[in-house]
Amino acid sequence: MNRDHAQRSELGEFLKARRAELRPTTVGLPDGDRPRRVPGLRREEVARLASISTDYYTRLEQGNLPASAHVLAALAHALRLDEDERTYLYGLAGKNADRPRRRTAQRVRPQWRRVLDQLSKSPAVVLGRYMDILAWNPLAAALITDFSAIPADRRNYVRLAFLDPTVRNLFDDWETTARTCVAFLRMEAAESPTDARLAELVSELSAQDEDFRNWWASHEVAGKTLGTKLLHHPAVGDLTLDWEILMSAADPEQQLMIMTATPDSPSAHALDLLISGTRAGDARGR
Repeated sequence: MNRDHAQRSELGEFLKARRAELRPTTVGLPDGDRPRRVPGLRREEVARLASISTDYYTRLEQGNLPASAHVLAALAHALRLDEDERTYLYGLAGKNADRPRRRTAQRVRPQWRRVLDQLSKSPAVVLGRYMDILAWNPLAAALITDFSAIPADRRNYVRLAFLDPTVRNLFDDWETTARTCVAFLRMEAAESPTDARLAELVSELSAQDEDFRNWWASHEVAGKTLGTKLLHHPAVGDLTLDWEILMSAADPEQQLMIMTATPDSPSAHALDLLISGTRAGDARGR
C-alpha cells in the first residue's frame, strides 16, 4: 500500500469514527422511527449535510477517492470537528495549507451607507459575502422583512429565501428566485471554497431544505446582474419591481441591490404606500 492510499484509508476510518459519535438530533436531523443498525449518523445523512452524493461520500470512507478542499470544509462542519480534528483531517488529505479559516466580519462601507440614506423611494440593501445582508434602507425593510429583528449572524439573503416563511411567500416565482440565489452562492464559492462561513451556511441549508440540497449539488452558477420580480406584499398587494446589482470598485465583496418600479405604475403607487407607512412609523417612534 503506497503512502497516498494509506492516508486515504486513514481518512476514511477517521470519518467513520467521527460520524459514529454524532446523533441525528445533534446536527438538526430527525432521529427517525426505525431502529439504527449503526451508532451515530448514517453515511447518507453525512452526505446530505455536506451536500455531496452518498456514493461520493461512501467512496471517501472506503479510501477510494481523494477529497477536494471544498468537500473537506463541508465535512468538517457536518461532523462538528474541532480545530485539532480539522487539522488532522486536512493533513490526511494532504491539504494542510488549505485548512478552512474564518475571515473577519464585514462592515458596510460608509459610501454605501450614505447611498442607502439618500435612496428614499427605492428599496435597497447592501449584500456582502455569500449574500449576507450588511445594511438596508427603511423601504427595503418594509418591503421584505424587518432585518433589525434578525440576529446579525443570521441576516443572509439565501437563508431568508429558503427558511423564512414570510420572505419565501413574498416571491410569486419562489423556485426561480431560490435557484438563482443558489447559483449566485455557488459562483461565490469558487473564490473561497474552504471558508468556514460558507461551509456552515451550506451545511445548515442542506440539512433543512431538500430543494437547496438538490440545487446545490447540481453545480449551476450565475453572476449577479439584474432582473424583474413579481412580489406579493401582505399590506400593499402585488408589485412588479426591477432589481439590479451594483458592484463596489473599492470592495468587490460588497454589492448594492436596488429595486425600482416603473413611474406612475401600480407598483410605484404601492411603493408610495410603503413609504408613507415607514414615515408614519418614524413619526410614532419619535
